Amino acid sequence: MQLVLASTSPYRRELLARLGVPFEAVAPEVNETPRAGESPDATAQRLALSKARAVASRFPDALIIGSDQVALLEGRQLGKPGDFNSAVAQLKSMRGKALEFHTALTLLNARTGHAQTAVVPVRLVMRAYTDAQIEAYLKKDRPYNCCGSAKSESLGIALIARYETEDPNALVGLPLIKLTEMLANEGLDVLTYTA
Repeated sequence: MQLVLASTSPYRRELLARLGVPFEAVAPEVNETPRAGESPDATAQRLALSKARAVASRFPDALIIGSDQVALLEGRQLGKPGDFNSAVAQLKSMRGKALEFHTALTLLNARTGHAQTAVVPVRLVMRAYTDAQIEAYLKKDRPYNCCGSAKSESLGIALIARYETEDPNALVGLPLIKLTEMLANEGLDVLTYTA
């Protein structure tokens, strides 16, 4: 079956490419606004499933991967900053504090309609970095399309004191450990896959 990533995220594409299975990445065109009163887990799960379903009609015989991430700081959801000033504000609010990242994953078999979903949590503690370090980091890494304003897979790791998770890939945006399990449930073993 064809494998489709319902995302245009370069980070998710890079992670999925590690599995060595050919795939197509497609923009899912989904409104990512959280609903009032919705928990971070529920928001992330709803959006991951919505992204997968949004492209299913174009790929009726594919296995479709949807993923979404919500960061939570002191009960407030954080999104992608979009620009320098918003990223500065986000990083200042996170300084020396603990955050929770909720990374949801859906694997939808478009042929059967069967969907597997999971949320992989990450608990993150930020360092007590300075304003000068924030500005220097943002000028170098430019993480304006990253939830929480820091790319853990590059220089943003220097802002992090520690993290706890069952899958470090979840922090980047695609929990590969859970995904390989889901793919195996659909008959796609990435270890024995041959083109």
